[in-house]
Amino acid sequence: MSNVKIYGIKACDTMKKAMTWLETHNIDFEFHDYKKEAIDTASLENWLQQVPWDQLINKRGTSWRKLSDEDKTNVDNSKAIELIHTNNSLIKRPVLCIDEQIHLGFKADMYADIFKED
Repeated sequence: MSNVKIYGIKACDTMKKAMTWLETHNIDFEFHDYKKEAIDTASLENWLQQVPWDQLINKRGTSWRKLSDEDKTNVDNSKAIELIHTNNSLIKRPVLCIDEQIHLGFKADMYADIFKED
């Protein structure tokens, strides 16, 4: 894999598991902590071309549940981007990006399948 980047929050347990998996399997990656560095609109737009907003946003998380009912209604890609810019903890973690293709969440078998050698 030529360009592997993982997006998330350093303190997140799932992020730690994903990064440990990558390190254990000797996969070089760049980590983008969007608590320290904001996530740009262009990246979000790219991601939302690949997955629907309700997969990119973790609707099971505390950040989503804390939103007002008004914020949670009539969500489309533009509103999702606005919500994420207000609270980037809404993004499902991790977002694994390989040459601009994204994969959401972490499961060891999913990563094994993504990085399997042909």
